[in-house]
Order: sequence, then C-alpha cells, then structure tokens
Amino acid sequence: MSEYLPGLAGVPATKSNISDIDGERGILAYRGYPIEQLAQQSTFEETTLLLLDGQLPTAERLAEFDANLRQNRRVQYHIRDLMKTFPFTGHPMEMLQTAVASLGMFYPGNECLTGGDACRDLQYIYNMTVKIIARMGTIVAMWEHIRNGYDPVEPRTDRSYAENFLYMFNAEEPDPLLARILDVCLILHAEHTINASTFSVLVNGSTLASPNSVIAAAIGALSGPLHGGANQKVIEMLNEIESPEHAEEYVDKRLAEKQVIWGMGHREYQTKDPRATILEKLVDELIEARGGDINPMFEIARAVEKVCEDRLAKKGVYANVDFYSGILYQEMGIPSDQFTTIFAMARSAGWLAHWREQLTDNRIFRPTQVYTGEPLRKYISIQQR
Repeated sequence: MSEYLPGLAGVPATKSNISDIDGERGILAYRGYPIEQLAQQSTFEETTLLLLDGQLPTAERLAEFDANLRQNRRVQYHIRDLMKTFPFTGHPMEMLQTAVASLGMFYPGNECLTGGDACRDLQYIYNMTVKIIARMGTIVAMWEHIRNGYDPVEPRTDRSYAENFLYMFNAEEPDPLLARILDVCLILHAEHTINASTFSVLVNGSTLASPNSVIAAAIGALSGPLHGGANQKVIEMLNEIESPEHAEEYVDKRLAEKQVIWGMGHREYQTKDPRATILEKLVDELIEARGGDINPMFEIARAVEKVCEDRLAKKGVYANVDFYSGILYQEMGIPSDQFTTIFAMARSAGWLAHWREQLTDNRIFRPTQVYTGEPLRKYISIQQR
C-alpha cells in the first residue's frame, strides 16, 4: 500500500481483541461487554482485570488482583524526593510522565526484555502491570500535595482504587457517591481501541522498551489537547461562557470562526459518545443526591450541548467523554490541570493490556513514507553557491 492517508485514518495498525467500537450505533465494548453494563455493574479493578485477562474474573482471581494493587500503592521515598525537585508550576502531565519514566531506575527488573524475541514470562508482565497501575494513582495524588508545599498523604490498603485516590488527593474520607462516580469514570476511560496514546504503546512496546518507558511515552501522547487534554479545555471554555444565556452566542461565534467546540465530536462516533451519555446520567444522580444544589457549570454545559446538537447533529458531531468528565472531577475537588492525569491513571489499564498483547506476537513497527523531497542531486561546494 503506497497511498498516503493523513493521521493513518482507517489504516489497520494491529490485530486486537481487547475492545471494539461501533461508531454508527454508538457502541463501545471491552472484551465484548458493553460499556454501559460495566459502568453499572463492575468496578475499575474488575474491569482492569477483564482487559488484561480477556474474561470476567472469578471472585478468587479478583480478590488476588485487588490485593496486589493495594500492596503496591506505596512508592519509595526517592520518588517523593525527586518530585519535590520539579517546578511546582509545571503541568501535572509533565510531572507524571517524568515520574513514571523514573520508576524503572528505582525498581529495576527489565531483564526479561533484552532478547530478540518478546518476553514470554507472563508473571513478569503481570507483576509490572500491577505495579504501574497501582502507583499511577499514588503519584498523581502525591503531586497535588507536593506542589502546594506539603508532604503527601500515605496510601491506604483498606480502600478501593477510587476511594484511596480521593482520600490521598483531598486528605479526607471521600464521599461514597463521589467515589463511586470516580470509579465509573475510571472504567469509562480505561480503554478505547487504537487511539494516539495506545498506538504509541504499540510502537514503543515493539522495540522491547521497558514498560515504564512505554507508559511514559503514552502519557506524553495523551497530554495533547486533541487527545486527553480536552477535558481541561472544556472547563476553560465553560468558564469563559460564564452563564447558560451566553452559550448560543459563544457556540455560533466559534463555529463562524471555524474553531473547536471543546468536548464535541469524536472521530469514531457518528452519534453521541456512549461514555458521555453515562457521565450525563451521573450528573443527574449527583444533582438529585444534593437536592439540586450543584455547580452552575452543569447548566452551562447542558446549554452548550443543546446548542451544539441543533447546529452540529446533522454532521454527526455530538458530546464526547471529555464534555462532562471534567465537571464531575471538579465536584471531587480536583483542579482542572489534574484532569488528564486521572485519564492517564484509568487508561494505564488499557495501555498495559495492549502492551501485553503486543508482546505475544511482537514485530517492531517500521512504517514507510511517501517521499516529497528533491530528487538526487550533486553537492555544490560552498565556494560555488
């Protein structure tokens, strides 16, 4: 194939049985299970194990996995000391990429990935997967305290992944409803076929780079505003709009200037992102639980979505997962520049499932190009130019 397709749009890059999208019908499934069922009935821990193993776990298998995650939440104090040297004004995604990349220096054990063939040691792959997922949440929560001049809160082993994260992040017992909402958010963000960051996992993993380096590369890809960084942009947009009454004017002006409406549209979906539908229902659940006492930003978001549906639905542009997730995170006390780090926490499950899948039948990526430069020509000495 010699045809150039910008962004590799529609070009199969791998074979995978981890997740699937039906963009016309608005269906997302992990290992064949619709995302709606997982969001309602599963947990982040169970969903992660489903992505990794390919099937719903037994109670014994899930308990073992959950215990392993809890036991690996702590990080060495060297990591904390390193993080204290980072500029406190730096973006949390840059912090996370640096910290995750450094884990390999403090926790050696990549000798499995040194041969010409990919590693076949499934126990090694499992152990590294558990350690990275467990520590991602710890690092994100630690940074919130460190960058504000405080020592981080120690992780607990008597709480779920979502509960422990909120406890560490806010230094207080989490609201059970908000912990459940965060758990659902983590499930929704855990996997989404071969997107930009997951493709970076495949490319880096194919070189037999260490798993910490692989995930650090994925974090870099996720940080961009056209990928994971969009949820932060949504909050900035809603703050700029200020009130529901200004939504129509704002949207029309942006569209007239051919500018992005953040949180609207997705390359894979011609209907509303099923994850956005789930998040919107969580917004309703939170509003009901609080007797209508809710952040006015919810009303601005709904006004924007209504205008966008009127203007853009005929083009297949609807709200995506980024549109409501950031608003929910704000209700949990999470600042907007930390939204994408939470996305990375969740997506580490899918990334590592794809890393494992890549290693089972590995071949280094080496795509070709369409050359558009000069033909062969003769070098001219500098005196003759």
